[in-house]
Amino acid sequence: MHSSKRVLCNPLDLAYRYQDIRATGSTDGMNGSEPRRSVHREAADPSIVRYRGRFYMFASMSAGFWHSEDLLRWEYRATSKLPALDYAPDVREVDGALYISASRKADDCPFFRSVDPLTDDFVEVTPGTFPFWDPSLFQDDDGDVYLYWGCDNNTPLYGVRLSGTFEQIGEPVPLIRADVTTHGWEQVGEDYIATPTSPDQEELLSRLQGKPYIEGAWMTKRDGTYYLQYAAPATQLNTYADGYYTASSPLGPFEYSLDSPFSSKPGGFITGAGHGSTFQDRHGNWWHASTMRISVNDDFERRIGIFPAGFDEDGVLFCNQNFADYPFIVPDGPFDPWTPPAWMLLSYKAHTTASSSAPGRTPMSAVDEDIRTWWAAGGREPGESLTVDLGVSKTVHAVQVNLADHELGDLAPQAPEGADWNHSFWRGIFPTHEPAEALVEISQDGRQWTVVRDSRGTNADAPHAFIVLDAPLRARFVRVTGGRMPFGGAFAVSGLRVFGTGDGAAPRSVRAQGRRVDGRTARVEWDSATGATGYNIRYGRHPEKLYHSWQVHERTSLDLRSLNADAEYWVAVDAFGEGGITPGETVPVK
Repeated sequence: MHSSKRVLCNPLDLAYRYQDIRATGSTDGMNGSEPRRSVHREAADPSIVRYRGRFYMFASMSAGFWHSEDLLRWEYRATSKLPALDYAPDVREVDGALYISASRKADDCPFFRSVDPLTDDFVEVTPGTFPFWDPSLFQDDDGDVYLYWGCDNNTPLYGVRLSGTFEQIGEPVPLIRADVTTHGWEQVGEDYIATPTSPDQEELLSRLQGKPYIEGAWMTKRDGTYYLQYAAPATQLNTYADGYYTASSPLGPFEYSLDSPFSSKPGGFITGAGHGSTFQDRHGNWWHASTMRISVNDDFERRIGIFPAGFDEDGVLFCNQNFADYPFIVPDGPFDPWTPPAWMLLSYKAHTTASSSAPGRTPMSAVDEDIRTWWAAGGREPGESLTVDLGVSKTVHAVQVNLADHELGDLAPQAPEGADWNHSFWRGIFPTHEPAEALVEISQDGRQWTVVRDSRGTNADAPHAFIVLDAPLRARFVRVTGGRMPFGGAFAVSGLRVFGTGDGAAPRSVRAQGRRVDGRTARVEWDSATGATGYNIRYGRHPEKLYHSWQVHERTSLDLRSLNADAEYWVAVDAFGEGGITPGETVPVK
């Protein structure tokens, strides 16, 4: 049941392309100084469709696309026939072919066509007739084609019907706008708090001035209802999420869903779940892919996640993001999208040692359940290692090794002129992949080691390697040793995560209390539970529809600032630990 062929763990382990980004300006910098440079991986804004039995995924700044037959194993294909530096590439099937477009806010945006992407048969069908940003193409059942777009904190999302030559038929229709006075989840700020937590946050909040970006349109039609999905408030924040409006016609009028946001992941190891796509597999199961945030080396340092989704009996669109960065089963058949995680985390704040450490990059940063902090070795030679001691022998099923890009701007050569470059923004995409190799071993006693993966010398690129053991093993120690690293950089690990089953029982149940502080905020409190690693706060508009969640550690209260002012809510707090998850009682928010 839990074979390596059927288990997935976010973020997706893709060969994310490396970016070369400097401050806007010339190579001489501004005011005579060298601009700050960042070299890091990036992919975001995933657009996924199933076409002729295969999934195709296009993502920003990737200079190509990924394809998969099962959502588990993704293969990258480069192409020079599509504009690599146009953000938010959209792919949809129209009249039996794939059509791809992307963002050029000031210039007319071209459309490309393919019937066999694996042969690189992309052909430009029109150079474009108008500019747009964050496009989403959609063909209705009657054959009419529509385009939805928008990416701004001042203007709305627009929609328009297109002709066979992709020209607008009539004037674009303004469809939805931000409403932070009643939509709590659209508020800007980390945890929806407009107080900056860092200089970068201060700059972002100053730039946004309390107004969220409304962006990332995606249209899904189901049972005669049009679901216009959109992202807010900003991709750099842990609160980046997707909400939706519905209508009975493709251009509205649209009505806001009080069940928004349907895709939201503000807590856990990696946060963010906005600007994505909703699609079905061959069994009719629904899935949602979206952007997940790192945003340390650069605002747009991001990853991709995939989550079970669906529609309930009342037509409510939902996405299961309970433990959304824990392992979960991708079944080869119809399944319950609310199936709990396959295994629990065993390595949270476990004792961790390293062969050496760079200043300020301690080993414990690899087990603190925060992808934005990391351990880095003190040297750059292969052979540096990191070891987690689980304290006692436990049953290990899987290990996830998440690598970080540590100070690569000081090491990497400039992306060559043959690469995709935008000199206006002084950014380029490195034309080749950089290997990220490692040896992963486990041990009962710290002396005899069993190799569970060794990619050294293989030229493999696995920045978020997820290793499912052929059979569960008892182990106390997990050690990862670096091989060849991108650009010869230091071995750096943001998360050495060990999954399995603890020998103890699940923590006891806790009962929450929730009270409304204002229209958009509820204060949720609960008692601590012995043996709990953390708590998963679930909430929703009906006691049997707690579709939203927020995972926390070492806390017994949370201010939910994501509520819709016009809705009532219920809440439950589930205690979780190595022994499992104990659901809490559902109570009304008073």
